[in-house]
Amino acid sequence: MALAATAVSWGLSRSLDPCTPSSSGSVSSFSSCRSFLPSLCCECSNHKVSSYHRGSSNSDNIFGAGPAHLNSTEGTSSWAANDRHSVKRRGYSYAAISATVPTKEAPPSATAGGVENLVIIGSGPAGYTAAIYAARANLKPVVFEGYQAGGVPGGQLMTTTEVENFPGFPEGITGPDLMDRMRKQAERWGAELRTEDVEFIDIKDRPFTVKGSESEVKCHTLIIATGAAAKRLGLPREHEFWSRGISACAICDGASPLFKGQELAVVGGGDTATEEAIYLTKYASHVHLLVRKDQMRASKAMQDRVLDNTNVTVHYNTEVVDIASNDKGQLTGIIVRDTKSNEERTINVKGLFYGIGHQPNSQLLQGQIELDDAGYVVVQNGGAETSVSGVYAAGDLKDPEWRQAVTAAGSGCMAALAAERYLAMNNLLIEFHQPKAEVTKKQMTTEDISMGFDITLTKHKGQYALRKLYHESPRILLVLYTSPTCGPCRTLKPILNKVVDEYEQELHFVEIDIEEDPEIAEAAGIMGTPCVQFFKQKDMLKSLPGVKMKREYRDVIEANR
Repeated sequence: MALAATAVSWGLSRSLDPCTPSSSGSVSSFSSCRSFLPSLCCECSNHKVSSYHRGSSNSDNIFGAGPAHLNSTEGTSSWAANDRHSVKRRGYSYAAISATVPTKEAPPSATAGGVENLVIIGSGPAGYTAAIYAARANLKPVVFEGYQAGGVPGGQLMTTTEVENFPGFPEGITGPDLMDRMRKQAERWGAELRTEDVEFIDIKDRPFTVKGSESEVKCHTLIIATGAAAKRLGLPREHEFWSRGISACAICDGASPLFKGQELAVVGGGDTATEEAIYLTKYASHVHLLVRKDQMRASKAMQDRVLDNTNVTVHYNTEVVDIASNDKGQLTGIIVRDTKSNEERTINVKGLFYGIGHQPNSQLLQGQIELDDAGYVVVQNGGAETSVSGVYAAGDLKDPEWRQAVTAAGSGCMAALAAERYLAMNNLLIEFHQPKAEVTKKQMTTEDISMGFDITLTKHKGQYALRKLYHESPRILLVLYTSPTCGPCRTLKPILNKVVDEYEQELHFVEIDIEEDPEIAEAAGIMGTPCVQFFKQKDMLKSLPGVKMKREYRDVIEANR
């Protein structure tokens, strides 16, 4: 979960009236804050965050106009449609699989009778591996990646810094990079990827029905790989400070300028918590690891890393009771209790990160399929088959014990092979031969350095472009704040690209890397990534933290056209 930009942390009180956040923590109205950004002159390298200006009379001094003779070349993109063709039914066989690489994108499904061979719900190593195997078998699977429910597409690995035990990567690989590769591989072989949540499924009637947030599909077979979501503590003020100081993703939010140099806390005693604690030492002045029992559950290697790090203090027999805050509504500490003595005390920290495990995302399956007492899907003989024929489970949704990326990938493979066998044995399989590869051009984004800015282009990057567009653009200005290690940011970018393309002549888009431009992020009150802010004529229209559905971004644009 990415942290939100909140009004109370914008630092505007020096010369501007404070803004009042909504109950959700997002900023919906900034009528009194026309010029929030710091004094950053195009010709000056002395960028400071201590000077702010009110009104528009002198707002041009915030961002200098810069050189008037600016040149740029526009990047182009060519995306070929991937037509479904050469459709035929076939008997079951594990014989030759087409090795022809398909083009990048596919149009809406068009199988016989409007029924798909296979729908895969969920991504991560299980969902993407199932998609790879199914696509290579010419099943043309439809994959609902999800966008927010249960976590971002790519699963828990999108919040993992380093994966050191996945075969084939002797130097290790980041979780987001591994998921990017799997996703591209699935797409390369013809899987149809939909970045939307599934809101309803019906597996009592055949063909099965899968209803997403933007589309509905019927299918003969179904693979469910929805994984598990981070647990919450249920603190009295947890909802109030969620995305405003409390996070379940250190890799997403730890790099926030508002956390840098501050003391932070991590709750949990397993591998997730210890990994987050070590990661946060890159940014925090000190990290407090709160362990409820008298010892950690993490692997010996991770325990040693924590105990050997002088920037981490481990508090055993300690549980979090609630949040402490100041008069401005900012998180200033956590109230903890000693589980042996019941004594309570306050630890002064600026952020609290959860690393307390996960629970299976099986809510949509209740009453339709056999689940165990903890909510995990029950499978037959350690395989992928569930209590409903034609429905298969893969990944952490069915695995409360091992919970490894490699075992999840293996179960995704098993599920895809089982689905193919079921389709063939029941004479339901419709084969889609892959079209030949077409070379696609890389979609370019304007770099927007001082010698390459062009206001006629829609997409830009960096603080120079933000300064120029903030003052000069008559269009809606959409600003995306990202960070290099942010997995959800990678999920959001293609979503926003589609929205921006729809309104190309009506808005400008700027991407800000908060590590490259920390002063911009600090001035904007960005506490985590991704976060999207909308402006028009220097007025803040809306701030949307995290990954949202396309329609939420469209709604802001439509309301301010």
